[in-house]
Amino acid sequence: MRDGEWVADTGTELRGILKVMVDVGWLPGGVAVVGSGEVWENVAVGRVGVECGEAVAAPDTRYDAAELTKVMATWPLVGQAIADGLLDLDAPMAHYFPGSYPGSKVTIRQILTYTCRLSPVTWLERYVGTDQPLAEAILVEELEKPGYCVTDRGFILLGLLLERVRRQSLDQLATDLWRHMGLSATRYGPLPRSPSVAPTERRIPGAPATWGVVHDENAALMGGVAGHAGVFTTIIDLGIFARELLAWHAGEHGTAQLTGFVRQSWLPHQPVDDRFARGLAWKVTDDGLVYHNGSTGTSLFLHPSTGRYIGLLTNAIHYGRRCPGLSDLRATIRAVFTY
Repeated sequence: MRDGEWVADTGTELRGILKVMVDVGWLPGGVAVVGSGEVWENVAVGRVGVECGEAVAAPDTRYDAAELTKVMATWPLVGQAIADGLLDLDAPMAHYFPGSYPGSKVTIRQILTYTCRLSPVTWLERYVGTDQPLAEAILVEELEKPGYCVTDRGFILLGLLLERVRRQSLDQLATDLWRHMGLSATRYGPLPRSPSVAPTERRIPGAPATWGVVHDENAALMGGVAGHAGVFTTIIDLGIFARELLAWHAGEHGTAQLTGFVRQSWLPHQPVDDRFARGLAWKVTDDGLVYHNGSTGTSLFLHPSTGRYIGLLTNAIHYGRRCPGLSDLRATIRAVFTY
């Protein structure tokens, strides 16, 4: 199927699925970008959220990207730092955070492949009111058994590491990266409450929804700026980001070292199950699809061999954490790359 036909057909399919999900009350609305080469289309369905009245979801609506932060901020910044000789994938944390802790032996590669053995339970509340630096608090805890285990702690640690070696705040580092890539609306929160910002979850009945501030509780404890969550973006910017990453992978933009890092990241490093393996940060399928999801209802899918991509931004969590239909929507998106 030609690029233009694939984009048009996929956009129509996603628009129909999102409309059904909105009509049955599974999410307020959502936006998507479907692209291939120089052809792309933005899709917008439904409304922004209960708090936003009649405001409709649009390509410039900002959504809480949730764990897409890992691949939109932390992962590319780590790649840049490696290219600049500031970080080494296989150097232990002791090289950057002096001290003798159980986590001192953990490497960046292990964090990116989720084999670092850091606790899967983040719970930063336990450190509130203490004098212990967060990086030390993470490293001092006993490691889990060897094996694959998803944890946010590793990316939190990478965010702190980037600030340490660059001597700049993570949000400033990320902003500089995004502006260089051509992203104009992507940023860490907080954002003013407005109809152009999608609210996420109403955590307590009768209280206002989380709106303009990060949904992730642990990132909120860090002031909204963390290596695993905190980024807000639009579908316009997510499309630009996807195209830029594919250009990096093809060697069309960036340095040779950065291209090498992206290519290495999109190879399978850690088998997980029959659906995907883990690359460096990204999930990788047998047919070469790479993708990442966010818990608020966001996803980014890239197929380097064809140059095709799909980005999805929703606030499905606005109606509760069950997010019905979201896994089926993502499965449909994965399937369209075989057309």
